[in-house]
Amino acid sequence: MIRLTPEDGPAVVTGAGSGLGRALSVELAQQGFTVIGTGRRAEALAETAAQAGPRFHPLPLDVSDAKAVRTAFAKVTTEHGAVALLINNAAVYPRRDMLDETAESFLETVAINLGGVVACSRAALEQMCETGRGRILNVATFADLNPLPASSAYSVSKGAARIFTRALIADTADRFPGIVIGDWMPGMLQTTMGIPDGLPPEASAKWGVELALRCDPALTGAVFEQDTEVLPPRGLKGKLKDLLLLRRRRPRRLV
Repeated sequence: MIRLTPEDGPAVVTGAGSGLGRALSVELAQQGFTVIGTGRRAEALAETAAQAGPRFHPLPLDVSDAKAVRTAFAKVTTEHGAVALLINNAAVYPRRDMLDETAESFLETVAINLGGVVACSRAALEQMCETGRGRILNVATFADLNPLPASSAYSVSKGAARIFTRALIADTADRFPGIVIGDWMPGMLQTTMGIPDGLPPEASAKWGVELALRCDPALTGAVFEQDTEVLPPRGLKGKLKDLLLLRRRRPRRLV
């Protein structure tokens, strides 16, 4: 199995100031990685640093600001080397009814949840394409398939980010097979964006980091939910072919 190691370069985790982003940062640092954690609140990043230890480097950043993202990634390269791993985790979930939204507030959510993924991925690719190797893991959700009430901006932006993952693969996979890109859905978590009785983010982060460190080109385009691959739907013709060839598709597992 092809895996990233701390010697391959630093990891960048967006939205590292709380919840899942904090848990992912702590887990990566415990595995020996230099971790650059971004977030809009310096004090929250300082709390993550206290838990993660000296391998964690806080980097205050608004991922919706594309110029600031480019500057930040250039700083990371200068100080720590080319980025080997990017986990696009930063997101907001304003929980506003569409009739309480304005066009401006809607697009502010899109700028973070979609624009941040685009800006950070593009900045990371600038370096990964030079080394020919890297890993981009986008924290995703099924919200676009079954939107909840008061979640229009969140559902649209996160759904568009899933489309962006596929578009990014279409543009890069043939030329840069060593850059592995995919989506991971952590499930319902016990965080401010989740539910009170959800899964502790520390437990989910172990799956996320395990998936993120797997740098096998066969994982490009794969979608995982928690620790299990979500297989793409098969049409009738595909199902008949599988039946005739006695072929049974099995989802990959992280454990």
